[in-house]
Amino acid sequence: GGGSVAAAAMSAAAAPAMETVATEPIEGQKPGTSGVRKRTRVFMEPSYVENLVQAYFNTVGADALAGASIVVGGDGRFFCAEAVQTILKMALANGVARAYVGLDGVIATPAASCLIREKEGGAPIGGI
Repeated sequence: GGGSVAAAAMSAAAAPAMETVATEPIEGQKPGTSGVRKRTRVFMEPSYVENLVQAYFNTVGADALAGASIVVGGDGRFFCAEAVQTILKMALANGVARAYVGLDGVIATPAASCLIREKEGGAPIGGI
């Protein structure tokens, strides 16, 4: 069967209270052309996903994120669902208005690329 993608309009009214957490850079956390290649247990370390995602959002900038759409998903392996939830909460806190998320958080890389190019006439600013 085919896959499913849900578009979720993100609402600050439905979000938990925002929290600002002080953090430090994490050694070796440098994405390459195919993302960050680390074992799952590294991603599960405290603040690892949060630091990485916030670094992406800081790079894109608040103006570009305000009201933007993004694509969020992973390969569905262990810790994918938890990471997707963290990314969605952080996206909302950073002003993202809409996220396209694969069923159970699963989106293959070619599908994510297609969604970024095709949804809303190519309006999503990127994907995580």
